Amino acid sequence: MSADIYQIECVVIGAGAVGLACAAELARRGREVLVLEAATQIGAGISARNSEVIHAGLYYATGSLKHQLCVEGRRKLYAYLTARNVGHKKCGKLIVATNAAEEAQIAALHQRAQDNGVENCTLLTASEAKALEPNLNCVSALLSAETGILDSQGYMLALLGELESLGGSLALNAPFLRGAKTKAGFDIEIGGESPARISCRTLINAAGLNAQRVAANIEGMPAEHIPPLILAKGSYFGCAAKTAFSRLIYPAPVDGGLGVHLTLDLGGRMRFGPDVEWSGETDPAKIDYAVDPKRAESFYAAIRRYWPALPDRALTPDYAGCRPKLSGSGQSAADFRVDGAETHGLSGLVNLFGIESPGLTSSLAIAERAANSVSA
Repeated sequence: MSADIYQIECVVIGAGAVGLACAAELARRGREVLVLEAATQIGAGISARNSEVIHAGLYYATGSLKHQLCVEGRRKLYAYLTARNVGHKKCGKLIVATNAAEEAQIAALHQRAQDNGVENCTLLTASEAKALEPNLNCVSALLSAETGILDSQGYMLALLGELESLGGSLALNAPFLRGAKTKAGFDIEIGGESPARISCRTLINAAGLNAQRVAANIEGMPAEHIPPLILAKGSYFGCAAKTAFSRLIYPAPVDGGLGVHLTLDLGGRMRFGPDVEWSGETDPAKIDYAVDPKRAESFYAAIRRYWPALPDRALTPDYAGCRPKLSGSGQSAADFRVDGAETHGLSGLVNLFGIESPGLTSSLAIAERAANSVSA
């Protein structure tokens, strides 16, 4: 370990979409910023293993951070992607009911969309929905015209390019080891190929699946303000069949997620997922990201409720992700946590906990909130 201590104003831990958004926001405000990433490339964690969906903001409890930051973040994100020429498409999605009980859920989602100020959400009859998507089976549907898809890697590269153009920098293969509160800010140690010590005024913990571990390794961080981490794996399957839909298709929500939904990439390829596989594991490093081909059976059953014509043997294991949840099976969905000094008492520190979906959509709004928390 080098005896030298490098001085820098702001350190962001984690170079996923949220961490890079935080770093770029700080740099826009004239702050000196360094991003630390334990992996050898940006966006190697949650940001590389998701549906790449731009969510409208209709699922989340009215007034929650997920609601506010998703709606605000979605509007900011579309503008950012357009300005930076990052691939995206506002394709819209249909949330479908296939029985009477689900119709009640869809109606409730429509009301929540109105309460949340989500634009362009319309209840459709079965015939209206099928006029838009002839291959669809449903008894009613909710059209969310503001939902879209994006090139998440292109988005992160745009954020990194902006950060570097504003004088910020990125250190890869630079895992955070430990930190301690000082009078002026924080002293931290990083490992990897070039171990170092850094003194900073501002520290933003955007470590995703490892946010709790990072917080626990900051000396003086009150343990009671570090929430338990609950991991939920989600698998995705590709589809060899010809593309049958032009919009995303979502079922009524399920415990822990939004159901096995049909998404499209920017090339028009269909994929399905994620499902929800609650893990008893508490160490993100031990998550097995292999997709069990046997899970296809439950996928076929779920998908054929809204697409009965899904051909046999069309699904192929694709990839898996893991959600850093703060609530478990059967519990009410926990909100995002953007914890500044008003929560934990350490000035200059922001901990981002439970940043699962819609974290990608919300990233620019999360970044603004985190930066405001340390701007005083």
